[in-house]
Amino acid sequence: MNNKKVWLITGAGRGMGVDIAKAAISAGHKVIATGRNPEKVTKALGGHSNLLIIKLDITNALDAEAAVEAGVARFGAIDVLVNNAANFNAGYFEELSMDEIESQVATSLFGPMKVTKAVLPVMRKQHSGHIITISSTAGLVGYTFCSAYSASKFGIEGWMESLQTEVEQFGITTTIVNPGFFRTELLTEESTKYTENTIGDYDEGRKQQLQFWKGANGQQSGDPAKLAQALLTIMDQQHPPQRFFAGEDAVGTAEQVVNTLKEQADSYRDLSSSLAY
Repeated sequence: MNNKKVWLITGAGRGMGVDIAKAAISAGHKVIATGRNPEKVTKALGGHSNLLIIKLDITNALDAEAAVEAGVARFGAIDVLVNNAANFNAGYFEELSMDEIESQVATSLFGPMKVTKAVLPVMRKQHSGHIITISSTAGLVGYTFCSAYSASKFGIEGWMESLQTEVEQFGITTTIVNPGFFRTELLTEESTKYTENTIGDYDEGRKQQLQFWKGANGQQSGDPAKLAQALLTIMDQQHPPQRFFAGEDAVGTAEQVVNTLKEQADSYRDLSSSLAY
């Protein structure tokens, strides 16, 4: 049992968080499963001797600190943090209110930051730990109707890459996960909010975007249970990857981004290289 870990998982009451928690418990790990509504987490996961269910609103730093304290009191450590909880405020940038934009960033960027801040002292004291943060292909490339969401996910990319350089001295590793389209609950009404602000010039495009995003719900090709198993494999590596592209579509997006960056670097290479004193 020496290789068994203590996991703290956010957003464990539905969607991908449920699959991750179930996979970790089935593999013999101990799980601190958190969510805004503990009753929903209990309904989704049931009871188990290796399971602790705690209320955690990731936008609340005090909630995060209390969850970490309770988890350590119960299991004595936190070895793996999975920043999974997220939402999706969709709409054209000009139509999104600043409240909607700030709400997106508060949940999808500042939320994981608050939970990680609460966990880091524990991992630093242990001189070990693995922080897995679920990003998106929208953290690699901007999509129409996703400006606020992409802003939060691009923020995650820079934050996590910088964090790795700071905490590796303490034996802590980080992994950014970029999933493609997975059949989670992200596009359900509970997780996705479409702005109600409208500007006439966007009417036709908005109609097409709403049709696409609402139609994609439940039709995504990725299996979240398989992604959960992939995270178990990653966690068990001696040198876990700093980034994992989840799904064939995610790999394709990453390759596209690499090619686009290369083309952009080459297209103005002479001008870019002529700027020294």
